[in-house]
Amino acid sequence: MEALFSLVVGVLTASGAFLLLRGRTFPVIVGLALLSYAVNLFLFSMGGLNTDAAAVIGDSIAPSDPLPQALVLTAIVIGFAMTAFLVILAVRARSELGSDHVDGKTGEERGKG
Repeated sequence: MEALFSLVVGVLTASGAFLLLRGRTFPVIVGLALLSYAVNLFLFSMGGLNTDAAAVIGDSIAPSDPLPQALVLTAIVIGFAMTAFLVILAVRARSELGSDHVDGKTGEERGKG
């Protein structure tokens, strides 16, 4: 189970880093989202991968740690807000510049080369 979990975190991290290096805004936003999912899974795994532990203290001998769960919940909310902000920022930049490249050049400047 731990090997599969670490493989998924690694694939998400590699895919997110690859997409962050693209030249357009939408793949950069998707890459940032994939990286945030990888970090959320990594934080969640810090509590230990116990399949038989209760989520509430007092129901089992070794309950799971609630701190990583709280951190992941907070990170999900912050990640959603940042993704929404980046989408609005990308739409605004596209309408202002006429291009969705991350270097900030307009379509006319890009054509001059």
